[in-house]
Amino acid sequence: MDLKTMKTFQTIVISGSFNRAAEALNYAQSTVTMQIQRLESDLGCQLLERGKQISLTEAGRLFYEQSLHIVKDMERLQSRLADLKIGEAGNVRIGITDPTASYRLPQLLSRFMTQFPKVKVSVEIAGTAALSELLLRGEIDMAVCSAPELGKELYFEPLFTEEFVLLMPEEHPLASKENITPEDLQAHRLLITAVNCPYRKKLESVLQESGGPPLDTMEIGSMTALKYFVESGLGVALVPEIVLNPVPAGTVVRKLEGKVIDMTCGILCKLSDYPLKLASSRLYHFLKQELTATRIF
Repeated sequence: MDLKTMKTFQTIVISGSFNRAAEALNYAQSTVTMQIQRLESDLGCQLLERGKQISLTEAGRLFYEQSLHIVKDMERLQSRLADLKIGEAGNVRIGITDPTASYRLPQLLSRFMTQFPKVKVSVEIAGTAALSELLLRGEIDMAVCSAPELGKELYFEPLFTEEFVLLMPEEHPLASKENITPEDLQAHRLLITAVNCPYRKKLESVLQESGGPPLDTMEIGSMTALKYFVESGLGVALVPEIVLNPVPAGTVVRKLEGKVIDMTCGILCKLSDYPLKLASSRLYHFLKQELTATRIF
């Protein structure tokens, strides 16, 4: 018993005869007859009363009602499997670091899910190191983050650069200076991110080269929250330029002279999973196209 035979049976019931069913299906009448005989043999019961007019037996009525649901469910399943095969449907688990998670991803995912409504996306927000571990454990399919410490099992494709600027209260002593050097920061409180943040490591490296980090620092766990602490007058922070739209009231933006502090960001996945497949591949190529447009290399 297969879908083709079920559809033949349904066509006989609807048309009222073997002959009209054969014409509708473009089959020889003998083919229709053989299909129904085989179906009744397989089921072990008679489905149709043959005569001048075709009528359903009690078993035939039950089978007809159930076959309608079976055929519809199977056609729906075949459609979904076809969508899955070409990446039009499926589930994707993606990890994102801030500020990309807050300032880029919502708009991008909205457009992606409008284009591919059958793809379900779940989002994990964490730091690069944590996302790398989630990838290796198979808990996410891909990540958008800064360049990690690559091992043999990870593949990273750089796509864009996150640029950083100095943000400070407008009444801050350094606010009157147009050009601020790393040395200028040593006498003032600097708001910094968590110790395992790649951005903080790069910042500390630059400050170390210029004579050492400021004596007065305050650690803030969220990069995107830094601007609000500056807005409250708690100190100076080097923040991603993308988070300053708009610039918080009562603050000013300045460039840091000397070495440019920026962060290379891109897509991270397991080397064994690259190139990505199915729905993950759809999202990967979509993000690659959209995020490469912001490339500043």
